[in-house]
Amino acid sequence: MAKGFFTDTTVCIGCKACEVACKQWNQLPDDGFVFTGMSYDNTVHLGASTWRHVSFIERPVPLAGQITGYGQFSWLMMSDVCKHCVKAGCLEACPTGAIVRTEFESVFVQQDVCNGCGYCVVACPFGVIDRREDDGRAWKCTLCYDRQKEGLVPACAKACPTESIQFGELDELKSKARERVEQLHARGMTDAYLYGADAAGQPGTEGLNAFFLLVDEPQVYNLPPAPTAPNKKIRASWASMAGAAAALGVAAVASVLSGRLSR
Repeated sequence: MAKGFFTDTTVCIGCKACEVACKQWNQLPDDGFVFTGMSYDNTVHLGASTWRHVSFIERPVPLAGQITGYGQFSWLMMSDVCKHCVKAGCLEACPTGAIVRTEFESVFVQQDVCNGCGYCVVACPFGVIDRREDDGRAWKCTLCYDRQKEGLVPACAKACPTESIQFGELDELKSKARERVEQLHARGMTDAYLYGADAAGQPGTEGLNAFFLLVDEPQVYNLPPAPTAPNKKIRASWASMAGAAAALGVAAVASVLSGRLSR
């Protein structure tokens, strides 16, 4: 039974309860108590020790009558996480079988099998998975696999006070998400849309098991507009290589014929 996350960014208040709950439950190390210069964002990005990351995005909003665009600022907030892609680049790139698909359709890294090669890191189109400096092994969100096996909700969703993070069966979540988009459109928020809810909208990963409701371009949220698992490009790469080889062959033959004709 496929389960996952639906994150509604329009009700995220940036409280970071999800980050704290994730770190506490999974016993993750802190990210260092340093001033980042990134507003209220002390974790900056997802990584080996940050499996949930709350982004604080300042967006300029022009005042009425102003043409220059200088005016008030609005906040966009989003709790980011591993997407548990339907077509997961990290899983396909792993040479040891350390990364597997669970019975809940989540993508899970088996730490006792990981050899720290890093192939998964470069294969992730979202830059989610990362290696720890101390042991070199790859780490990321497990979708609280241990809690799911006990029938519990993942820690981040459990802690979210506004239900910005919703967990459940994917079909039900997608239905709720589409209804939410319709509600927002009816209220005048016509820029609301779903990111990664299905393969049609995101063929490069064939959809995400952790998808989002956004109100601006993906790049604003530090999300790629067209994420693609590397294996999706293999056919095009081979076709390009074959075309190049054929062109070289034609050029070689033409060169030989030209040399003979000039004699």
